[in-house]
Amino acid sequence: MSGLIPNFPADGIVTVNRVVLKPEYSVDDLQERVAFLCENVKTYHSDTGFVGGFVALNSGQVSNEGSTIGQAVESPMKGREALIVTFWTTFELHERSHKSETFQPLFRRALELCENGNEEIAYQMLWSGKAYDPTELEAARHAKAAYAGKA
Repeated sequence: MSGLIPNFPADGIVTVNRVVLKPEYSVDDLQERVAFLCENVKTYHSDTGFVGGFVALNSGQVSNEGSTIGQAVESPMKGREALIVTFWTTFELHERSHKSETFQPLFRRALELCENGNEEIAYQMLWSGKAYDPTELEAARHAKAAYAGKA
């Protein structure tokens, strides 16, 4: 771990929800309902396992440099697919948060938006990192030039 997610333990877990919006709902609907969920988790679970999270919306852009499945121009899920990613100290504490009386009504309201239902997968973090600051970058490039290929 190198500090991408402050206070995230080396043995913590990451949960990922993939949401595909039903046609009758908008990104604004998603943002509103997820905001209520996130506020609830931060308020009631910051001291019981919750470390942080983020929500990301499919921008439609497809990396032709990083994809091996053809030369797509735009993702058909643009503006309809979102990932809700949360960071927890343990899976057990995550599960307990979902059982809380304050969380469940908000969760059900968010699920109304989902064309794909919901499956939340828990992952064990293997690596995280942030970009080097200018001093670290200079040192890393110097070390790479001096020692790359000598092992």
